[in-house]
Formats: sequence, structure tokens, C-alpha cells
Amino acid sequence: MPDLTKGPDLLGLRRGGEGAITGTVVCAAAISYSAGHVDSTVRLCLTILGTVGVYWVAHLHAVTIGSALTHRHHPLVAVRHALVETLPIAGASIVPLAVLIVTRIFGANLRTSAWAALIATIVLLAAYSYIAGVRGGLDRRGSLACAAAGAGVGLLVVGLKVALH
Repeated sequence: MPDLTKGPDLLGLRRGGEGAITGTVVCAAAISYSAGHVDSTVRLCLTILGTVGVYWVAHLHAVTIGSALTHRHHPLVAVRHALVETLPIAGASIVPLAVLIVTRIFGANLRTSAWAALIATIVLLAAYSYIAGVRGGLDRRGSLACAAAGAGVGLLVVGLKVALH
């Protein structure tokens, strides 16, 4: 298992991972809902980016205001703090978008590519949850149970996709 305590914390996993988790779930929901309603890869990518972007801006605003209210930070300091805290929400869409685009480049149809991207979000949620279990001091069995719970969140989103289409 790689040591995730070293190097940059791009996904915010050392700070708690809320942004990466939120962004991944939002990305999965955007894929689930829109995959059957758009007719091109570009439109699906724009829908994912737009949806994740709206959630990111909402969280950015909430953390900025919260920082100013609770810590009496100057608005510019609050925005800088909020950017650091919330950027993982936006960054969480990179892997699913990459899976979507790469599978399309290699000839998969849009529906198959959307499913591949959705499965990638489930794998990410399971991985984040497994890491949380390990960091929480759980043994392998406990960490795998955490991973199953994370995958379960993703499967709820798959249930949404199946119900909507």
C-alpha cells in the first residue's frame, strides 16, 4: 500500500477527504442522470463538469462565508482557505472524465463509456473508504467492510441510473 502521508495532498485525503468523496458522488450522479439524455461525449463531459462545478462553487461559497463568520477571516483570506479546502471537489471529476474520454477514443459507444466512468467512481469511492479504514486503525477485514460501504454509496447511484432509464 502506498504511503499517502507523503507528497502533495491533491485530493485532500489527509485533511479528511470530504471534497474528493463529495465530488466523486456528484460526478457519479451527473453521469447516471445525464448519460441517457445526451447524445455526445462532449455534451456528457460538459454536463459532468457543469454539475460538479456548481457543487464546487456552492461549497466554495459556503466555506468562504463560514471561514469569515467563524474565524473572522478577511474575505480574501477566507477565499484562499476555501479554495484549498474545496478544490478536491472539482478535481474528483478528472478520473471519471478520463475514463469516459479514453474509452470513447478506443471505440466504445457512449453508453458503454458512461458505464465505465460510473464504475470508476464506484472503485474510487471504495478505495477512499478502504484508505479511511486503514487510517482509522482497522484490520484488513474492517477496511474491506469500509470499502464495501463506499462501493455501496456508488451502487445507490447506479440504482438511480437504472431507475431513471
